[in-house]
Amino acid sequence: MLEQIDLSKKIGKKEYRQLIETLNTRLSSLQRECKRLNIPVVILFEGLGASGKGTMINRLIAPLDPRGFQVYATGREGEEEQMRPFLWRFWRNIPPKGRIAIFDRGWYRKVLVDRFDQKTSPEQLVYAYDEINEFEKQITADGTVLIKFFLYISKEEQKKRLDKLLADKEAAWRVTKDDIKRNKQYKEYIVMNEEMLEKTDMAYAPWNVIEAMNRRFAAVKILSAVVEQLENSIRQKNKEEIKESSPAPAVTADVGQEASGPEINLQSSSLDKADLTLSLAKDEYNIKLKELQNKISDLHNQLYRKRIPVIIVFEGWDAGGKGGAIKRLTQRMDPRGYAVHPTASPNDIEKAHHYLWRFWNTFPKAGHISIYDRSWYGRVMVERIEGFCTIDEWKRAYQEINDMEKQCANFGAVILKFWLHIDKDEQEKRFNERMQNPEKQWKITDEDWRNRSKWNLYKEAVDEMLVRTSTLYAPWIIVEGNSKYYARIKVLETVVNALEDKLAKLRGH
Repeated sequence: MLEQIDLSKKIGKKEYRQLIETLNTRLSSLQRECKRLNIPVVILFEGLGASGKGTMINRLIAPLDPRGFQVYATGREGEEEQMRPFLWRFWRNIPPKGRIAIFDRGWYRKVLVDRFDQKTSPEQLVYAYDEINEFEKQITADGTVLIKFFLYISKEEQKKRLDKLLADKEAAWRVTKDDIKRNKQYKEYIVMNEEMLEKTDMAYAPWNVIEAMNRRFAAVKILSAVVEQLENSIRQKNKEEIKESSPAPAVTADVGQEASGPEINLQSSSLDKADLTLSLAKDEYNIKLKELQNKISDLHNQLYRKRIPVIIVFEGWDAGGKGGAIKRLTQRMDPRGYAVHPTASPNDIEKAHHYLWRFWNTFPKAGHISIYDRSWYGRVMVERIEGFCTIDEWKRAYQEINDMEKQCANFGAVILKFWLHIDKDEQEKRFNERMQNPEKQWKITDEDWRNRSKWNLYKEAVDEMLVRTSTLYAPWIIVEGNSKYYARIKVLETVVNALEDKLAKLRGH
């Protein structure tokens, strides 16, 4: 692939000055337009050492308003980053709407430099490409403009530039032993780069290969590509806004379209199969509760020593018992080793990002536990039902969520997801009890009663969610919750069994 690239391309100084002046003016205007239209932009620079990534970034940002962009230099993972899935640090830095993020190297380090240095295992390499493609697909589907550049130079040119840097006392620090090693093993490293380009060149995130032997040519090609892609994105955004502002055509019923027979429910329901008569006596509950909480306390210590992250999600009907289950789960845990994240409506900062961004920011580091009182599944429930996202957005969310959870599982996380299920009569009973208890009235709102009126719509959404997102690595567990005692013990028993299984598998290795 790369051997077909013509590295002899050049641009003269006069032509360069004329072109760059026009491109700079256009780029400055496009930045303002992206801000006005709330378009987030990610520009990624990858390529060979000494190919000029830093120089090209400087030329790119020269005409930009510095208040509207951020440059990130990606080095080796620090201790905090090593304790989380490798995409965690990049999710944290994806830009909000209207801003630009520029990466000097990025998530490809995992399959390039780290692979060459044998810091990426063959097993990690297998799923790293999938995770990269999933990441790029998710952010671009959400409206982020992703522009990727690969700067390419010959082995001889690379050595010449490295030698020049080494000869300069002020710049020699920029050249490492690893840079020199990769130049000596240029062919081997190029094969890795070619594989990366082939595996990650997608329609939604194509690569721009830059002939970087001549810096003027490289700069013009890079700025031209950015201008072109931003112009295309702005045109598309304007078309979408015109379409959204146009009134929808009236829907009229066709004559003779009435149903000719009885309605048949063709939906499969996991919830309907739940036996809500299951219960537990208080005496038995108290005995099991103490025993299970002691086990969880011990397992929590083992998880920390073994550096195993745990993600536990609680979803369920309003008044389904999520808070009570979480309280019993955490009662004997070391509070320094877990965090409970109650998920409310997104704030303005969270709305300006991809909907998964706020959850990536809260994932546990190795050895810690994150517990979610409601979660990212709001996308396919409340946001779906209440119209807070588009049909396309919630439909693609199933795969996006599965991909995100798979990436956490690949990192070694235990993932458990509980749906606390009660029937409509039990919910009404609990609502009324809260209304009558001054200490619990804060738990019940008008919104709870409104949601209750949409029970069937929510049930349909929950059933689809359970089917589409219950996986081997992140299963859903339906908890029969009419009996609070039974529900709490089932949750604790499930957590204990899952953690014991994980530790047993590690010991087996």
